[in-house]
This record gives sequence, C-alpha cells and structure tokens, in this order.
Amino acid sequence: MSSEVPLDRVKLLAARFRASSDRPYLASALYSLTVVPTTAIQTMGVDQHWRCYVSPAFVEQTSVTELVGVWIHEVAHLLRDHHGRADRLTVRDHHRVNLAQDCEINDDLLADGLSLPAGRIEPATFGLPTGKLFEEYVLSIPPTPDAPNCGSGAHGQPAPWESTGPGVGAVEAATIRRQTAQSVRASVRARGRVPAGWRRWADGVLEPVVDWRRALTGAVREATAWASGAVDYTYRRPSRRGAALRGVVLPSLRRPMPRVAIVVDTSGSMGDDALASALAEVNGVLRTVGVGLNRVSVLACDADVQAVRRVSTVGEVVLAGGGGTDMRVGIDAALAAAERPHVVIVLTDGWTPWPEIALTQTRVIAGLVGDTPPAPPVWIESIRIGD
Repeated sequence: MSSEVPLDRVKLLAARFRASSDRPYLASALYSLTVVPTTAIQTMGVDQHWRCYVSPAFVEQTSVTELVGVWIHEVAHLLRDHHGRADRLTVRDHHRVNLAQDCEINDDLLADGLSLPAGRIEPATFGLPTGKLFEEYVLSIPPTPDAPNCGSGAHGQPAPWESTGPGVGAVEAATIRRQTAQSVRASVRARGRVPAGWRRWADGVLEPVVDWRRALTGAVREATAWASGAVDYTYRRPSRRGAALRGVVLPSLRRPMPRVAIVVDTSGSMGDDALASALAEVNGVLRTVGVGLNRVSVLACDADVQAVRRVSTVGEVVLAGGGGTDMRVGIDAALAAAERPHVVIVLTDGWTPWPEIALTQTRVIAGLVGDTPPAPPVWIESIRIGD
C-alpha cells in the first residue's frame, strides 16, 4: 500500500481563498496560479509559467494561517519578476539568489503581520538590514547548498520537478502584474491599508524608472545593426564568382561598417558636468556595440557649429560655444560630411528646433539631458538621460 499522503485540496484552496479575501489586491494573481501536486518538492514552489507545485505532506503539516503566508510568498516571486531580474545578475549561484529573494519577500510579509512556517528565511537570518531588494542582499549571503528551492519562477533555473504544458506566457504575466499594481493603487486610495512593500512595488510597475544607459545601448545597437544590414553591391571588390564567366565582371556584396556622428549641444542652458557625463556614457555604448572610434565624429554645436573634429578619446572633445541652440545646424553639418553617418546621436536639453522632415537614410537618436526636456519629433528616438 502506498504511504503517500493525498493532497488536501480543501485546506490548500481555503488558504488561497483567505489570502485573496484578506488582501483582495492580490486575488487576480493568486487565482492565476495552477496547482500541481508533487512529492518531489518539500514545500511549495513556482515555475516561470505560474504553475504552483505543492507537497501534499507539507499541506498536511502546515496550518491554514501559515499556508496563507506561503501562497503570498510564492505569488510574490512571480509578481516581482524575480526570475527576470535574476537573469541580469552576474551571480549564477541560484541557491544564494533564492535565499536573497526570500529575504526581500519575507521581511515585507512579516511586517504585514503574516505567519510563515518555522525555518523561514529573513534578512535577520544573515544579520542584514530589512527593506532591501534581493540584488542588494545576494552578495552578503554565503553559499548554501541546501537552500530552499522555490523553482524557476524565483531564481530562473528550471527544477527537475517542473512540468511542461500550458501555462501563463510572458505577455499575460506582464498583464497580471500591471492589473495587480493597479489594484494595489485602488486599495490605497480606498482604504489606505496596503503594506509599504506592495505600494513601492506597484509604483515601480506603474511608473517604472528606465535605466537610460541600457535604453541608450539598445537604441544604438539597433541602429548600428540596421546600418550594417544595408547591404549593397560594389565593383571595388569583384565577385569571386566572376571567374566562371570570362569577360564579365560581377559586383560583390558590401556590408558597410556603421559611421556615427555625435552632435553635442554646448548652449548656455547645458552644464559641462552633464555634457561630460553623457559623452562618456555614449563613448562606452559605442565601444560596447563594436563601433570603433575611427568611425565616430563629434560636433560641438550651439546656434552655429563651433567645432567639428574627429576624436580618439572623449577627453579630446572641445565643448565650445554657449549661445542659443539650433541643433538643426549640427545635424546638417553631420550629414554634409564626406562620409555620411548612418547614425546621429544628439546630446541636448531639448530646447531646440528640429528638422521638419524625417531622415530616411540616417537614424537619429536624441539623448535628452536635464529635468524637463521637451520631446523631439516622433521620428526621432529619444532617451531621457539622468543620474
């Protein structure tokens, strides 16, 4: 006779019902989880597709009050996109990552008055302060081979006990997060009884702070890839296939190396520190995406182009000028160069006229410096450059 304990679904689902009733802003997310019973896990865990794996023995041994906390713990991994954030870490020890994530979640849950099973992980377990993100905890947590495993929905590494089949996709998961964040906001306005941790999370989802360095890198990478894809024919290097056709010269395909022009606004409204910082970042971005500095020209510009010169380091850039701003002058000068750039990056506070007609052969990216820069025309990709 099998000694396996059957899953007490009534008890498990009663705990989920209580969790959603006590914290209705989490109800949609909690009911998006699909229960999968398994003896291969000691407690509960989630995968990236919102399947919740449950040990029947754990449910039998744990009170409904504590199961409420575990339900909210597991859904918090998914709502906080822990697996997506873990993928961006340099630390690849998923045990330490999982422990750090548990610290991030559990101190919020305990502050909210929730009960958790014995042996729970919290910042005090490692002598760490509360209220931090798991990225701030992970380097302070020692390697722990026997750490809890909350599944790929937490640390991103698929576990052997995870199943395949239908589940929640990435687009649907993003929708659930946004709907939950809106419910948190609505609960705050209606009653004001939402824990600070969930309020901060909702603010981050509904008003995300974009990493402008990553956004700029992505924009430049896409633009240079677009330029590199502009394959054309050339007779400067005849095709090797021409040898098979006597007396006929065939052209070969040419894939151009991207040329980049950086137009720098040196008007009086721009600060030297902001310009120097933005230039240094752009220099790093170009190096990251593989554009050599011999393919880059820099134009310092206000109402007139004050300095146009090629540089090999950012330190050689001359930030002249200081009058009114008209970045059209700098863009025109960049396009008039003997070798027309494929990409023009404009660093400005945005208080400038822009070309009225969209450019078709050159991509333009505006790096907007300052607190409240006005938006450029829609055909120009803009990145807000901050701290």
